[in-house]
Amino acid sequence: MILLAYFLPQPGMIKEPVSLGQIANIGVSFIFLFYGLKLSIEKLKVGLSNWKMHIIVQLTTFLFFPLLVLAFRPFFVKTDLELLWLGIFFLAALPSTVSSSVVMISIAKGNVPAAIFNASISSLIGVVATPLWIGLFIASATGSFDVSDIVLKLVLQVLLPVIIGISLNSRFGNIAKKYKKQLKYFDQAIILTIIYTSFCKSFSEHLFASFSALELAGLAVGMMALFFTVFFCVGLLSKWFGFSNEDRITVLFCGSKKSLVHGTVMSKVLFQHSTITGIVLLPLMLYHALQLIAASVIAQRMARRKEV
Repeated sequence: MILLAYFLPQPGMIKEPVSLGQIANIGVSFIFLFYGLKLSIEKLKVGLSNWKMHIIVQLTTFLFFPLLVLAFRPFFVKTDLELLWLGIFFLAALPSTVSSSVVMISIAKGNVPAAIFNASISSLIGVVATPLWIGLFIASATGSFDVSDIVLKLVLQVLLPVIIGISLNSRFGNIAKKYKKQLKYFDQAIILTIIYTSFCKSFSEHLFASFSALELAGLAVGMMALFFTVFFCVGLLSKWFGFSNEDRITVLFCGSKKSLVHGTVMSKVLFQHSTITGIVLLPLMLYHALQLIAASVIAQRMARRKEV
């Protein structure tokens, strides 16, 4: 999608009769509607029992992660890389990923029900926590930040569809589960559309012209270092609290991963009408790809240790 946006940005810039951006906006609401439809209230209630582990995961996701990135802000202020830092901070403020966390925890033989609960709750908390964090710095990057407008958009585009979906779970939840493969394709199509349109805007404004290949390689190394730093710190916390091996695996993977799905769809709301969205999404896409590689290797090693 990034390469397509680079060589063929025109379709992503067309406004009439219907723009790809408008289609993506509608698609975002349907993504969260279907997400709520697959959420069972009963399963969420059962998951509440292991509250200490859940608190650690959510504090790591929405407090430790952003504060860690925030500590490096002085090195980026008033430099050409300040927008990249905003993208890294946006990544740090996002909720944990759902599907890949559960898959990795299942491979590593961790606590899968707790993983599902944490990932689900993380997604709901992120609707509020992510814009609150990013709102502290977004005005300086985009020139304006209307809190009431952003909150209203999030409520209508994200929170309301989730609530409607949850309320319809008892009636249509089984249908959503039956067609989850097709719904996944729909999610991916909307995400790819968002990435394409975001980078069309960025390339048309030549926003990447100031970044060298060395700087982008450095960003990739930084994203890998960020993942392992959080992974290591979360591991120490798990040992300190005396979690079982299964719970420790869950905390490690849920606490260190970030959601590309939520990042792309929330960028449509938080950075709407802004040309910087492509740059903001770049650290997230690098982190997402690298976290999948690193996490899969670690999960396989954990699984082999348990088999021995």
